[in-house]
Amino acid sequence: MELGADNRQLQWIVDAYNLLFATFVLAFGSLSDRFGRKGALIGGLAIFGGGAVGASFADSSGQLIFWQAVMGLGAAFVYPTTLSILSNVFTERAEKAKAIGIWGATTGLGVACGPILGGWLLESFWWGSVFLALAGAALISIVATVAVVTTSRDPATPRIDYGGLVLSVLAVGTLVFTIIEAPEHGWTSPASLAGFAVTAAAFIALVFWERSRAEPMIDVRLFTNMRFTAASASVTFAYFALFGFIFLITQYFQLVRDFPPLETGLKFIPVAASIAVGSVLGTALAVRYGNKVVVSTGLVLFTVAFLWISTLSASTGYLEIALQMVPLGLGLGLTSAPATEAIMGAVPRDKAGIGSAMNDATREVGGTLGVAVIGSVYASLYASSFAESDVARELPAPVVSVAEESVGSATVAADRLAGAGAPDLGRSLSAAADSAFLDGLTAGSYVAAGVTLLGAVVAALFLPSRPKDEVRQDHPGADALAHPGRRR
Repeated sequence: MELGADNRQLQWIVDAYNLLFATFVLAFGSLSDRFGRKGALIGGLAIFGGGAVGASFADSSGQLIFWQAVMGLGAAFVYPTTLSILSNVFTERAEKAKAIGIWGATTGLGVACGPILGGWLLESFWWGSVFLALAGAALISIVATVAVVTTSRDPATPRIDYGGLVLSVLAVGTLVFTIIEAPEHGWTSPASLAGFAVTAAAFIALVFWERSRAEPMIDVRLFTNMRFTAASASVTFAYFALFGFIFLITQYFQLVRDFPPLETGLKFIPVAASIAVGSVLGTALAVRYGNKVVVSTGLVLFTVAFLWISTLSASTGYLEIALQMVPLGLGLGLTSAPATEAIMGAVPRDKAGIGSAMNDATREVGGTLGVAVIGSVYASLYASSFAESDVARELPAPVVSVAEESVGSATVAADRLAGAGAPDLGRSLSAAADSAFLDGLTAGSYVAAGVTLLGAVVAALFLPSRPKDEVRQDHPGADALAHPGRRR
């Protein structure tokens, strides 16, 4: 990268966006219900676009991290409002399910278009052009929103729950920050344990605070409704697996197979298309056969995909890799879209913003946890496998130390050896690093398979099969959500 960022800064260039998004999405989703979703969407797009413009002209890694954080802040307004607007436009369950299926299919579109467009821009222009393209997309979205989107809000206009806003920001923000930092410091290090302790305390305080409020930001009794809770858990499991897959397969394509950015992006098309098909198909099947069987099937497909992906080698043909991506993409579509439909069906339309924000928060926490956990497993297996290789015994300790950091660092070390007149040793180092990476990929795939299988069991046991079209008035949280001023 032209900014001279080190590995730590590279991590935060990505994680600054994720942290700010996850931290504020619940608060902003709630505020969009109160002040109007169309305005929140336009404002969020403007913040996101402004951050993208700033990022495109950043001349230091610190500036880029800052502008990525601004983009995450804008996205925290955008994501919950898109889904909550859909829920207010389409009120009949079959129509709403179809709309959510199409909404979920945009995930597949993003998985395909993002890497392809980004790869083409990186190969054709300077790196900042990627962010300028995002700013242009935000501007087009603002114009379209002004032209075609009608506004909606909670007609009750509840008072702002400042305590709930602060506690939700503290709880989710601390959780995501701790998950991001845990692989660096160690999952059982004092810093990580302190972070998890603060997270637990903040969530407990949030529960007690919200239960005492006449107009809570989140009525926590909603979590007793398994249609909401089991569906939220399913989304978490699904995005744990998806983000873990993207983390591993991107490195495999670029560092083990040495594909350039554009070609790497093109190779994601099978999983992207499968996500789109699975999302549209999944919500239709959920209406007909029930959420339980569809979501459980989706998570089982995830498990099958990861067990197959664990067999990857440095010479695996792309046709086989593409076939491995199909059940993974279908698994995400069959899991995420029907689970999202269940979540949004469990909250009243007036509270669609906070319902959508809960869906987004579970996605982000699951994805961040997936990268952290699978990344930790991969890194541990990679380092130990490389240290035990024959070539590690032939190399100077400083070179081994660098190569053990990641397969990317090993590639740089191998190139330096070749440039120093030791091409054979460089090739041996590269081969050992590739082998160690595949050991880590296999272990990470097993972890993802185990997690998604657990998710399938949870969905099969707890996710209701036949939810009502609208909020059930007999579950403990529904009445309070529909009428937040009424106490029992």
